[in-house]
Amino acid sequence: MYIARHRTLFFWITGLLLAAAVAAILFFGLPLGIDFTGGSLMQISYPAGRPALATIQEQVASIPLGAVSVIPSGANNVSIRTRTMTPAEHSAVLSAISGNALISELAYTSVGPALGSQFAAKALWALIAVILVIVLYITFAFRKVSRPVPSWCYGLTVVAILAHDLIIPAGFYAILCYFTGAQVDSLFVVALLALLGYSVNDTIVIFDRVREHLARNEKTGLREEFVDTVGKSISETMTRSINTSFTVILALSALIFLGAAVTRNFALVMLVGVIAGTYSSILLAAPLLVPLARRFART
Repeated sequence: MYIARHRTLFFWITGLLLAAAVAAILFFGLPLGIDFTGGSLMQISYPAGRPALATIQEQVASIPLGAVSVIPSGANNVSIRTRTMTPAEHSAVLSAISGNALISELAYTSVGPALGSQFAAKALWALIAVILVIVLYITFAFRKVSRPVPSWCYGLTVVAILAHDLIIPAGFYAILCYFTGAQVDSLFVVALLALLGYSVNDTIVIFDRVREHLARNEKTGLREEFVDTVGKSISETMTRSINTSFTVILALSALIFLGAAVTRNFALVMLVGVIAGTYSSILLAAPLLVPLARRFART
């Protein structure tokens, strides 16, 4: 009951979080990786100890590749990003950075500019398609729930929740990119798509409980304020939502601290998204129905 009746407090908190996330995205930006822009990325390990980054930069600069980015990764590793290299240029870079040091190439990825732009377009369309299908499903599933709030309001609420659950992890990732040199890659898009499904799952559980109570009240003739119906539905599903999220958080934490470095950023985005999704499902989704019911009330 408390959450639904004191929803204004949570709306203000949400507004502050969203403002901070949007500010981070606008100020820091979301630098696109080679998956979207094209280019070559080399992951180099120095088992005997990594030399100074300036030294590595000078070694790579001896090859005419234009702008080159050298970013430290871990204690003895480094990521080198350039324009799309030919096999000969790739071999030349390896020869240049080896010098007297022992190196090991952990990974090498090369994507052409055309392929990168195609992937970016497909990733955007995938996000739009998933959101559209989810909204249509919600609207269809709740088509018979028309009092006291029209069925389309459930779909509208889901749109707001999905926007929240995308902006918060995106804002976090913008900060992460700024301080660690990370970039938006295909794993980031996968994380967002997974979070959309996860968030909607929790939201539907609460909406379904609201629908059950509304149907029961109509059948038994019980007159109950809609805000109380919403509050009761949240209370009945809160433990389930928190327990489910906690188990996912434990798995993601293990992936962050014990997993491979290549999946660490993915796990971090998922972790922030799961927390944001749990928050929005419990404290935003159903409470948003209350003002909508007052605005579009049906008796």
